[in-house]
Amino acid sequence: MRALVPLLLLVMFTTQRPATPKQVLVDFRQDETKTPPKITPATQKFVLSRVFRKYLTDDHKCNPNFDGNGVDDYLKAARNAGQIVPVIVDSVTGSFTASGQTQTLYVIAVSECNASHADNYGTKRVAIFNGQQLVADLDVDFRSSIVRKLDLNLDGVDELLMTSGDMAQGTLIEMASLLSFEGGRVKVLEDFGTVTEDSCASGFPGSSAKGSVIWFAPVTLGQMPKLKQDNYESPCRNVKRWRLVSTGKMQ
Repeated sequence: MRALVPLLLLVMFTTQRPATPKQVLVDFRQDETKTPPKITPATQKFVLSRVFRKYLTDDHKCNPNFDGNGVDDYLKAARNAGQIVPVIVDSVTGSFTASGQTQTLYVIAVSECNASHADNYGTKRVAIFNGQQLVADLDVDFRSSIVRKLDLNLDGVDELLMTSGDMAQGTLIEMASLLSFEGGRVKVLEDFGTVTEDSCASGFPGSSAKGSVIWFAPVTLGQMPKLKQDNYESPCRNVKRWRLVSTGKMQ
């Protein structure tokens, strides 16, 4: 009977399927310093003049008496009236609307006049150019930062992992989404929700740092991989000691 044990172990070992390796897409526990893109005044003027019919170049020129003309959507009214002070805040090159293209994508903070903290200080847009031609002008729902350019299913069309953020009472919140612009339309492929929540600067009792790790396992060529989200938490220390607290969207 004992002689069968090594044989059984050998059979189990040789028939066991190898574990699929994880590939980390982004680790939000790590602080990354990103250098803002260098956008020349000429590029600013060229891009903004094609996206907006009229706009202001200085927030001091905003009409302090503009009230949205009595409509419910103040930000839309401000855009229609040209009461905006837009600026390009990020950019990247790639193939976004179709494969085989050489395109430049610009993220624009529209900065509607008098937009408040509750309005996230104005809407955000993406403008995609093929050379001198504007091929897409899309609202990206306050997402203002490009984290990664990706082509996860290797179809020649790039996706973007983008974030939006907010700081209130010493607590930093960051939310992330994976977006596609194929065909000149914006599509949310994955909404990860909150990926960073750091209350260490607040000084409140029980403050902590939380961060997500987004990862996936390789799949068949042409298929979009299933993205996973692991959430970690650490006490407020100079050297973080992270522990896994949940999987899926951060609560």
